[in-house]
Amino acid sequence: MPTSEPRPPMSKAEYVYSVLLEEIRSARIPGGTALRAGAVARRLGVSVTPVREALRRLEKDRLISYEAHHGATVVDLGDEALAEYYGLRSVVEGLGARLAAARVTEADLVWLRELHASMLADAEHGRHERLGEQSRRFHLRIVDIGGPAFLGEHARSVRNSFPVPAEASLWLDDTQVRVQLEAHGGILAALEAGDGDAAERIMVDHVRQAGEYRKEH
Repeated sequence: MPTSEPRPPMSKAEYVYSVLLEEIRSARIPGGTALRAGAVARRLGVSVTPVREALRRLEKDRLISYEAHHGATVVDLGDEALAEYYGLRSVVEGLGARLAAARVTEADLVWLRELHASMLADAEHGRHERLGEQSRRFHLRIVDIGGPAFLGEHARSVRNSFPVPAEASLWLDDTQVRVQLEAHGGILAALEAGDGDAAERIMVDHVRQAGEYRKEH
């Protein structure tokens, strides 16, 4: 399976931000939760200063808000935000797929094929808990190929803006696993053929279908 490139050491503020971002994004810290800088600092073994810096970044990301006498609170998003989130994802990732069809290299295709094969193997062996993160990597790699200047970073920002509880992952549903992997295969085939229209259409339908599933569940 493709491996991630080495990353430089994180600062303490970056470390706190990355931990809180993942906990909010996965809804391990649910909407409406108060975040106290002192408590976060003690839990993560850092001083209050990098925690406050991380909280400012999360506020800029619109994942937390500050209220008088309450401090920082994780934003609680509803159904309208859910629809907007998947609608925006479909546009950004659909455009990324269209552009990627004209820019994808053989090395890119090898990476995507290997990741897709790994997902198929995990699905076959019931390792569904691995599929969500692999799908995220599949989608973002395609957007990075299509739009390395702006789209890739924008796609990450959009994805990080809406929490997805682990238990709500469509990758835990056997029927959805088959549907989603079939869509991934179709996107990959369109990229191999250099067919931007098909790549965009399949990606848009794929993301919208995921949104409908989340809405129903």
